[in-house]
Amino acid sequence: MSVKMILSVGIAVIILGSIAAIVLNSNEKLNENNLRIAYFPNVGHVIPIVGIEKGFFLEKIDSDTEIESRIFDSGPQVIESLFANSVDIAYVGPGPAINGFLNSENKNIKILSGAASGGASFIVHPNSEINSASDFVGKKIAAPQIGNTQDVSLRHYLSENNLKPAEKGGSVVVYNISNPDIYTLFVKGEIDGAWVAEPWATILETELGGNRLFFEEDLWPNKQFASVLLIVNSNYAEKNPEIISNFLLSHQQTVNWINNNPIETRNIFNSFLKSHLGQSLSDNVVDISLSNLEITSDPVSNSVYSFAEKADALGYLGRNGYDLSEIFYTIDSNSNYGEDT
Repeated sequence: MSVKMILSVGIAVIILGSIAAIVLNSNEKLNENNLRIAYFPNVGHVIPIVGIEKGFFLEKIDSDTEIESRIFDSGPQVIESLFANSVDIAYVGPGPAINGFLNSENKNIKILSGAASGGASFIVHPNSEINSASDFVGKKIAAPQIGNTQDVSLRHYLSENNLKPAEKGGSVVVYNISNPDIYTLFVKGEIDGAWVAEPWATILETELGGNRLFFEEDLWPNKQFASVLLIVNSNYAEKNPEIISNFLLSHQQTVNWINNNPIETRNIFNSFLKSHLGQSLSDNVVDISLSNLEITSDPVSNSVYSFAEKADALGYLGRNGYDLSEIFYTIDSNSNYGEDT
């Protein structure tokens, strides 16, 4: 079975299950002690995967609180579920986090913590001659859906190098398609390159002979940018401050454990894929993907503001300007969050 089939078919199955659970739960009187967590089945979301599989998220949570998983494959789906009060906290990229904050009622979708930095790359097809930005002229480049982290980064990169996408009268054809479809076009040689996150970048490189032209973090100050953030519906946080405070302690504990146990982390991640998608990735792909990510609770706040500037310049944040001054949720100063556990 191909990587595309493994990840796309398997993800579709678990997402349908998650959506069904959301619909059922949204029609019931919910126990406010429950904590419903949304995340994606990919390596950048290894914190919730390990936190749940190892039981770390339960260790500091009151026994009356039930943790429920919600698995998605796109940020917009997650944000809609937060708006509908079907999800309480979620792991998403900076694009959905920013849009969720700006579009939510009373701006009540906020950033709690970081989860991952880096982990995206530009991969060139082996038959394409792209060695620098000047070689993008006339090429076909793919990135995931419009407005997601890699799409904004790609379009900003084009602008910085005096290039435009074809729909803006330029010479670079940009395809916004799902990661599995990017994989298919790469196999067929119908695209020249792709700006993708892990593990897709490593899959295109190691399994399809792609050339990693650059890591996206090389384009950022200090080689750091928030690629996955932990966000919360602040109404839930204000009603359940102890649950959120304790969860953040577990979040940090999981970060520390992952960074100290890379091999077991890989095994847990692959076991998760096996049980949820029916088949895992190769150990090599997961090991390389994890090594290309920094798992951290640091939200790299400057990169969030910078990302918003890039998205706004592309017209993604509307015509009336934007204000991110309250996008970060303020944690009680007496909390022990962030201490080593």
